Parts: sequence; C-alpha cells; structure tokens
Amino acid sequence: MARPVKPKRKAAKGKGLPTAKQVMEFITSSSEPAGKREIARHFGLKGQQKIALKALLKDMADEGLIDSNKGRAFHKMGGIPRVTVLKIIEIDGNQPIAVPDNWQADNAVPPRLRVIERGRGAALAVGDRILARTEEAGNGWTAHPMKKLSRASEALMGVVEEREGGKLWLAPVDKKVRYSTPIKDPGEAQPGDLVLAEKSGSRDRVTASVSEVLGDPLAPRSFSLIALNKYDIPIEFPGAVLKEAEISAKLPIEGDYREDLRDLPIIAIDPADARDHDDAIWAQPDDSPDNPGGFRAVIAIADVSFYVRPGGEIDRSARKRGNSVYFPDRVVPMLPEILSADVCSLKQGQDRAAMTCHIVINAKGQVTSWRFSRAIVQLSANIAYEDAQAQYDAMDSAFAKEVLKPLWDCWKLLLKARHARDPLELDLAERRVVLDEDGNIESVAARERLDAHRLVEDYMIAANVAAAKALEAKKAPTVYRVHEVPSREKLIALKDFLTSLDIKFALGQVVRPSVFNHIMDKVDDEEKKPLVTQQVLRSQTQAYYTPRNQGHFGLALGSYAHFTSPIRRYADLLVHRALVDAYRLEGPKPTNSDIPAKSGLSEADRGNLDGITERISGFERRAMKAEWETIDRYVAAYLAKSIGEIHTVRITGVQDFGFFVTVDDIGGDGLVPARSLGDEYFIYDAGAQTLTGEHSRESYYVGRKLDMRLVEANPISGALKFELPEGGSSGNNGGNRRDRRGRGGRPPSGKHKRSTKNKGKHRTGKRGRPANIKHKGR
Repeated sequence: MARPVKPKRKAAKGKGLPTAKQVMEFITSSSEPAGKREIARHFGLKGQQKIALKALLKDMADEGLIDSNKGRAFHKMGGIPRVTVLKIIEIDGNQPIAVPDNWQADNAVPPRLRVIERGRGAALAVGDRILARTEEAGNGWTAHPMKKLSRASEALMGVVEEREGGKLWLAPVDKKVRYSTPIKDPGEAQPGDLVLAEKSGSRDRVTASVSEVLGDPLAPRSFSLIALNKYDIPIEFPGAVLKEAEISAKLPIEGDYREDLRDLPIIAIDPADARDHDDAIWAQPDDSPDNPGGFRAVIAIADVSFYVRPGGEIDRSARKRGNSVYFPDRVVPMLPEILSADVCSLKQGQDRAAMTCHIVINAKGQVTSWRFSRAIVQLSANIAYEDAQAQYDAMDSAFAKEVLKPLWDCWKLLLKARHARDPLELDLAERRVVLDEDGNIESVAARERLDAHRLVEDYMIAANVAAAKALEAKKAPTVYRVHEVPSREKLIALKDFLTSLDIKFALGQVVRPSVFNHIMDKVDDEEKKPLVTQQVLRSQTQAYYTPRNQGHFGLALGSYAHFTSPIRRYADLLVHRALVDAYRLEGPKPTNSDIPAKSGLSEADRGNLDGITERISGFERRAMKAEWETIDRYVAAYLAKSIGEIHTVRITGVQDFGFFVTVDDIGGDGLVPARSLGDEYFIYDAGAQTLTGEHSRESYYVGRKLDMRLVEANPISGALKFELPEGGSSGNNGGNRRDRRGRGGRPPSGKHKRSTKNKGKHRTGKRGRPANIKHKGR
C-alpha cells in the first residue's frame, strides 16, 4: 500500500526576514512543532537571512515573546497546555490561584490561573500540586482539577530554632504559614540563622534540608532580604549591563533636536528621602488673549529612552525587573545606579536630558492642548513636599512668590476640573518607616498628606492623560494604565454588606466613581467611615497595563497612560519610546557601536505589547507584595518592645476564626483569635462581617475601634497577635457597652458574663474552626 504523502506547507517566499508578529502568527497557527528550521522554510529564508532569523528569535525569547521547549520547537509565551501540572501559590478569598509547576521561561512571570474547585473534597492549600484541565476565560485562565498530586521538593526560607531535646526546626518567615518544619540536615546553620532550605516529604513526614545560610534575620537590611529572596527579585546587575550603562551615561545630550529650557525655573518636589528624581514642573499664567485666566505648564520627565535603547543589555535587564522596588533600608532599582541615581535623575543646577510635556490649561482647569519635545533642563530646586508646603504657606520669599505661587494657582484650576469629573476618593494612609544610619528603626508613622502631594499628583495625571491622547492622535501603539469597572460579583458583595448597615446601593444604576464617593459622604459615624471605605476599596479591581484602552475607572478618565516615572517603571519607558516614534523625536544615532541606534519602539516591542504588559503587570504585583510584607516586618520589630502593652486598634477584617486589626497611626496587621474572646458562642455573619456573642450580644465588626493587648510581635514574619485586655473589657473606644448592639438589636443586659465551663479549653471543630463559633444560617 502506498504511504500517504504529507502535504507541504507553502513557504512565504520573497518577503524577506519576517517581523516578530509574523513569526508569532506562524508558531501559533502551526499544527506541528515549529523550530528555527520550520520557520526558515515557511518564510523561504536562506544564507544570511537564517543568521538574522536566529538573532530575531533570540530577541523574541529575551523579550518574552516566545519560549523554546526542551527540543528545538518554539511556542507562544503564555500558552498553557490543555492538561498540565499546576501549583497553588495563594488563596484569594476562597479562590485558589495557581501557576504552572514547571515554567521554563526564566525571564517571565508565569501565568496565573483561577482554580475552580467542585465537589466536597479537601480544600486546596498553598503549596498543593494538581493535575488540571486548563482553558482561557476572558483575559485570563481557569483550571479544573483532575487529580491532587504529592508535593514536590520546594525551596523554603525560615529561621533555625532549637527546641526541646536539641532538635532543630525551621520557623517560617511568612505569616500565612502557621507551622514549623523539622530540619533533617542543618548543614552549617546554627540556631537563630536565616536560611534557605529544600523541603521534601509529605503530610506529617515533611522535613527540610538547609541549602544556604543567609545570616542574622534581625540584622539591619534582613527584612528586605527576606522579601527579595521570597519573590526572587533580581538584586545584582550583570557585568554586561553595568558596562553598557557606563558607556550610555556618557552620551552627549546637546543637539538641535532638543529644546533648551534651562532658563525656566523648573523644580522637582519629592519625598525628603527620595532616591531618584524623574519628574519636575513649572507653570506660569498664559499671556495669550485666547486663554483668559488660563495657564501654561511644563512637566519635565527624565529622558530615560535616550539612555536605555531597545534590544540593549540595559533594556533586557530592565524588562526582567519591570520596576524598581522600594524598601525602608534600600531601593532595588530597575536601572543601574549610574543612570537611576545620577545622569537620569533631575538635579538642581545640572544639565539633564528630559522628555517634556507642554500643556495649556483654561480657566475651567481643562487641558486644551499639549505637545511633547526632547529638551535640556536645569532644575532651579529639588525640594521636599513639607518644605514646599511650608514656603508656600509663608509666602515670604522671592522663590515662593515667583515659582511656587504660579504652580499652586495653576493647580487650583486642575483641582477644579478634578472635582468636576469626581474620581474615586479613598482616604488611605501610607506608612513611613524612618531608620537611623545603622539601619535601626527610629519611628513608624502615617505619612502626612499635604496639598503639595496633591499638586504634584494632579500635574502628573495631566501629563499622563496628554501622553495617552497624543499617541491616540497618531494612531501609535500605546501602553495604557487600565482600571476596570468593578465586577458584578464584587458589587453584589458590597451591596450585601451595605445593606447590613442600612445603606442603600442600587445594582441597576450606571456605576461611576461618584457613586462610591456619595456612599462614603453619607457615613458620618467615626467607626463606620473606615469600615465603608475599606469595603469600597475591596470592591475595586486591580489596575494593570495593556495595549487596549479600557479607561481608568478610579480616576474617571477615558484614556490614561503612565508617562512620568521611566526611571522606575518599564511601562513609562515604553510610552516614551512610542512618543519618540510618533512625533519624530529620535535625534542623531550614537557614534558608539556598543549602543543600539534606535531609541523608539523596536519591531519586537510593537508586535508583543500584550506579552510585555502582562509580565510587567505581574512584576508590579510582585513588588507591591514584597514592599508591604517588608513594612509589616519593620512594624512588628518596632512594636516588639511594647509586648504586653495596650494599643488602640481598628478591626479590618472578620472571619470565623477571629478578626484582624490594625494599630492606629502605625499600621501592622494582627490577629485576635476567636478562642481568646471567651467561652460563649459567637455567631459569625459572613455578609455583615461580624462576630456577635450569643448571650452578651458583644459584636465585633470591621471598622470598630478597640483597646487590645499585644501578646506577640514576630519581626521575622511580620505577624502580630492581640487579645482582650485584663478583665475581659475590649475598651471604651467603641462607646458605652449599652450602645453596642448586636445584629439582633438587643442590648446586653448587665455585666458581660462569660461561661466558666471548660474555661481555658477551646475545642476545634471541622477544618480547624474554633468550637465557640456558630455560622449564621447553619
């Protein structure tokens, strides 16, 4: 019998080297594995074209566009097999989140999948491995478990502890992990050392073998080191990156293609502890008769795209980092220090290359026109927010009258326009940790929010909007900062919660930020205000980067990009490159052959903005988690000296096992276990997020202020634990006990009596729930 002849795929001859987009389309549509040979055959490439293809494929792999299998085939980055092994990395509410267990792309964030659990099997936990069927759903992926697998060996970070009998245990540095692991092989580690270890075994036979000793966990800089290791954030720059940065830093910035704006008194207003300065502002009244009462303003941004060219070593490194990461004791920059802290940083009295956004504002605060240019600037001042505010308030110097007053007057117009569009206004305090020269904690407090902060913020928003609209006008590729409208599921949860407070919220209305602002404006109660604010925040989606415009809900803007921080955000660098192309701002090519010639978008960038933005959005989430957890560790270390003392706290979350609190003014999240509340039963209402005593009617709810005793502060994990003060009283900050009513509306009668039966013993029910908890409706 004659063998069937396999039809040959037609080669796309005569078209020369394909673009990155064409290669992606071929790999995606190919019914067979596609390697370099198949790609070359399909496009009819020969000789030198094959060498050029090899370079193109390397660039595409470095930029995360494609990834190679163990063989010679390529596949589209982000593609996930229909059936694959996944690992649970977190639990978002009740939703397990997983990533591929063996993700080969070392320069990309693995895709996150929502795991859909069905049936009554044991709930999945962080670290579990599953065989699952996957599918794309909207802009993301979902996974349907087929089988739970045994846990593979994995890396752990912890502190070596010596316990009874001289046995060594690995105490976790993650406060979400509640159990220590016995150490099988300590290597050279000693009790008290911070170590990396390999975890092996399963269930009650899990052990750890120390692979690396990191040092003293309580030493200065160790708290951030824990986060850097946990999230695998690159710290050191390869030698090739540093070498290119030194060459790039010497590029001359003069030329006819740059505007000379050194005569403008442009100033940078930043935090007092800022490590880099990538934005500066200037404003003056507009003398045009067509714009009475209006202003002209310039927002000058460090011209990072001039120094960091696409395809170069610095660019590859920056793309793998995605953004700078800021800790109280250090900054892990996206760019080498010679660029981030020196030649790119806008400094007083020094010539600097800048990308400038020129805007015209009318008397209503509307930006009526804009243009972008490359320029040379020389700042007249670098000034801290507090100093700028103090000098403006005093108005007793020429600098205040000639520089600050026009900036404030122009900002008041921008503020008028902001009020008109009514963006989401959430009063969220930011914590600031102050360290001394030795790295020890001097203070922890909420950052003060001044008009100077709002002023800079509104100028930056105006420039970001102008950048997005300028690129749209040229139909150019744009990286948008998108914040979507809250999902219906989250709005339903918010409605249920507001109903419990007798606050009306109609689901059928068009949802705008002003809807949430009006809800919060109606709340006068001091305890309910932060409660409602937090729930509104939880109803919001997380902002991300994408080349498809879906608007920015929170800012009430139809088009929004990030343009103002290219030193620390890769997304802003992409926007700068797009502006360079769209408005022909390229300038002369560098004479040094080691520096890529083009400073605009590369062809690979244009064809892969989806992949790039997905990864840098993931890197941003990674940085945020690392920063938050490090602050928590510093706060725990700061509070450790006050164990046993009473602190004023506010409830931030209620669960069936207890509730979480935050220390007023300082921050730091702590747990109050339900078993510490007494021996009576407490009714847990998930919708209202309350724990209410069955007999006493004592109610614990989100937003309530309490006086609680600190009983544990773990600087290694950042965990805090509180209990009721002596005597069983939860303090008088919540008002008189007769005024605190439970959900049944019945005030407690007389003194709060607790059952003496089984005093001090708290049985554990199914899945570890305290036996003194009843679920409402069950």
